[in-house]
Amino acid sequence: MNVKKKAIKNGGKSMLMTNRDLINTLDFSIEEQESILSIAQKIILRPVDFANSLNGKIMGSLFFEPSTRTRLSFEAAMHRLGGAVIGFSEQNASSVSKGESLRDTIQTVAQYSDVIVMRHPKEGAPVFASKYSEVPIINAGDGGREHPTQTLTDILTIRSKMGKLNNLTIGLCGDLKFGRTVHSLVKNISRYPNINFIFVSPKELEIPDYIKNYLNENQIEYKEMENLEEAIQHMDVLYMTRVQKERFFNEEDYIRLKDSYILDTLKMKLAKKNMIILHPLPRVNEISYDVDSDPRAMYFKQTKYGMVVRMALLYKILHQESFKQL
Repeated sequence: MNVKKKAIKNGGKSMLMTNRDLINTLDFSIEEQESILSIAQKIILRPVDFANSLNGKIMGSLFFEPSTRTRLSFEAAMHRLGGAVIGFSEQNASSVSKGESLRDTIQTVAQYSDVIVMRHPKEGAPVFASKYSEVPIINAGDGGREHPTQTLTDILTIRSKMGKLNNLTIGLCGDLKFGRTVHSLVKNISRYPNINFIFVSPKELEIPDYIKNYLNENQIEYKEMENLEEAIQHMDVLYMTRVQKERFFNEEDYIRLKDSYILDTLKMKLAKKNMIILHPLPRVNEISYDVDSDPRAMYFKQTKYGMVVRMALLYKILHQESFKQL
């Protein structure tokens, strides 16, 4: 695992810190990512082997934006590895409400912890935080830009259920403009052989140009469509997303677009028998509850894989010596 070294100013002196952050979904190479997935598979098979592997380690959990699955899965992951957790679940429960800067918050929490997991509504905030942290920063979602650990979750789910990460047609449906999980997944999984995409969305919520440019530059095939019924029959994986009210400046636009796509049992009849459905959750009404009983629905299993892959990530970052012996 390649290590990034950062010069940290401390009392007027510059000291070289060994650090490894996960800010961007492409921060880890395919080989490093595969090693994380391999650890995750070992945890699934024999969790007892990892039960005390991070004993004495502390994770700082800084959530400046509401979260259920990401926050709780990180906390559960750390506890299951024998570590401890400190932090806050909303910024009003911290000194940020008193006007403390992000820089000062990060430098303070870094004194108490061995790794910091951070979610923030502003894009680029984890990059900024990493400049002032003496411990690794893990991006748990920043604005509408990146969500790399959700992508690790998605990729582990796809590999576990499809048996491969190549030769797949992946459909992504709903809010593709603001969906950070979509952006991270597309960039990451497109590194595997023969992956192509079908983007299904209204014009107002189509995939951003910077993602299209990335795919074009890397000669990755994709189609843009507006009709889910027409597109679903070609997919091996369907990644549904909700229209995110919190990303809209105009509530009228949200109300007009929020029910653009609803996956129900009638649409599922058009899909392949072995297609799987993923969703980063929470859902609103974009997947009918009737679909939950379909064996192709993997979104709740996905949440379990989220905890497991975050266990593997924390282990990889904080316990590399033991990893070398596996």
